Amino acid sequence: MLTYGDGVLNINIRNLVEFHKANRKIATVTTTQPSRRFGALDFDNEGHVLGFQEKPQGEGGCINLGFFVMEPEVIDYIDKDFTILERQPLENLALNKQLAAFKHLDFWQPMVTLSDKSYLEGEHFKTS
Repeated sequence: MLTYGDGVLNINIRNLVEFHKANRKIATVTTTQPSRRFGALDFDNEGHVLGFQEKPQGEGGCINLGFFVMEPEVIDYIDKDFTILERQPLENLALNKQLAAFKHLDFWQPMVTLSDKSYLEGEHFKTS
């Protein structure tokens, strides 16, 4: 198991591990389609707005949530101590069809910036 430790989510670890075992890959990464930070506009060639959606969920590609299950063979994909996991190791695992994606469709929030911290500490998360 590996995590960056910079995200907060309600992942079911047991389901993640079962998914990893069932797929028989060297590595599994947890993914999601985050909501956009900004509104999305659809417009024609003349610049007339045809549609608008505020912060649509799931528009765009999936992102790496930083929760992994990895077999010991992953070490063979790491060249040196300063190898960046998201570069050659994960790229090569994907090229070799040894990287599975566990889709997490529930709560996830990054915890990287002061803004993220403030959001997570906000009133709507308090349970008292």
